[in-house]
Formats: sequence, structure tokens, C-alpha cells
Amino acid sequence: MTEAVHFLGAADIRRLAAEHGVRPTKQWGQNFVVDANTVRRIVKTAAVQPDDVVVEVGPGLGSLTVGLLEAADQVLAVEIDPRLAAALPATMSAAAPERAGRLRVIPADALRLTDLPVAPTKLVANLPYNVSVPVVLHLLETFPTIERVLVMVQLEVAERLAADPGSRTYGAPSAKAAWYGEVRLAGTVARSIFWPVPNVDSGLVAIDRRDPPRADVRREDVFAVIDAAFSQRRKMLRSALAGWAGSPAATSSVLTAAGIDPTLRGEQIDIAGYAAIAAARAAI
Repeated sequence: MTEAVHFLGAADIRRLAAEHGVRPTKQWGQNFVVDANTVRRIVKTAAVQPDDVVVEVGPGLGSLTVGLLEAADQVLAVEIDPRLAAALPATMSAAAPERAGRLRVIPADALRLTDLPVAPTKLVANLPYNVSVPVVLHLLETFPTIERVLVMVQLEVAERLAADPGSRTYGAPSAKAAWYGEVRLAGTVARSIFWPVPNVDSGLVAIDRRDPPRADVRREDVFAVIDAAFSQRRKMLRSALAGWAGSPAATSSVLTAAGIDPTLRGEQIDIAGYAAIAAARAAI
């Protein structure tokens, strides 16, 4: 039976911030969750299991960390703010005394993270708005053992990540995330559950890892096509990819070989199509 833990409310978060001299900064996108029901919802939506090793980026003062410790086997908390990293173990010892030993704090920038003490199985986090997409893509690439992602990000970013080809919000982040797995919008979150209150609402993005659409092409080559296509997203592919392929004629040859209509735009191509384009160029 899981031991009782103390979820951190608004009063707890403000007290901890005062104790540690923490003033939330926009630089690191610090908005702390103060609602226990939201924490429980995130943990449940992420389907955290007793044998999971969860990597949490930006644990802050520990609101979500408590819920993850209650449910997971281990939590690897990656925190860039040295004050927050230093304070987290004591906070968890008080909030979840029987579970605190399952926490490992990694004082690091998640964008530069290349190694962890244990292979993570899930990424669950309230991500800083300004680095959310790069963090998700970097960790999925760096740690292939991550089977599921559930992150809370700015709602506009969540909708962009989960967008389907042809929609107005579909872009390079949508296509790149789809390289790693099935992406969906798993819910919305009101701004009122944070302190300080941000000026935007948030969304939950779920990614369930699957094999890439093709095994005969490198991720870097596929992402290069995506970047080229969306750098001029209003242009047809035969024009947008001319610089990438070398010339408009070369672009047409590659697209024809890939079975892609050269008059389509980048926003109309799914990740399988981008992989086919990269593979066709490599074969020519």
C-alpha cells in the first residue's frame, strides 16, 4: 500500500519560496503548480506505474514531484536553478518521508543533458514555456528508453505539437514530434492553478513512442527536409526545397521519386512523407 504523502498547496509553495529566497523568473519560465488535483490528474494521465523511472524537468519547488514519488519507482528531477535543486530533497523528505529516498536530483540544464543515473521510462513535467519543444525533442532523442511523455506546456504550443497535417497549427514541431511517436492533446489546464498566474492557459501533451516511420533514413536527414519545408511554408515544395535539394529540377526529381506531389506545401505532408522525401534524395 502506498504511503500517504502531503501535496503542496498555494500556502506551502509561497512558504517554500520565501524560505529559499526564490522569486519566480521569466528567464527560466517558473510558474509553480499549487493545485493537488491537477498534480493527480497529470500523474494519472501519464499512467505512471510502480516500476516506472520518471524524469521530471523543472521540478521547481516540488508540486508535481510529490505526486510522481507517490506513484513511481524512481524520480529523476532535472533542475537548472541551483537553489531549487538544493532545496528539493528536504522538501520531499517532509512531504513524502517514506518515498523521498526514491528521488534523485540532477542539477543540470535539460537541453544539455546526455546521461542519467538510471534509464528513464517516462518523461512527465510542467515544462518552462520558453524551452518546452526543444526539451521534449532532445530527451526523446537522447533517451530512447522513454516510452511515454506527458508534459504540461503553453496551450498554443500543445496544440501545435499535436496538430495534424493540413491544420493551421501544423508545423515543424508537429512533424518532428511525430517522428518519435503518436502525439495527442490530452487536456487543457487553467492558468489559475499556477503561482504566479501566467497570462496564458496550458495544455497537456501526450506522446506514446513508436518506431520511426522508416528505418532506412536518418532522423537528421528527415529533420533537415522538415526545416527546409517550413522555412518557406507558404511556398510549394518544389520551390521551398530547392535550396535543400540543390535546384528546382532536383527537387522535382526527388519528390516524384518519393511519390509526393511537388505542388503541395509543407503543412500538407505527414512524417511518413518527409521520411520518404529524405530517403528518395539519398537514393538518387
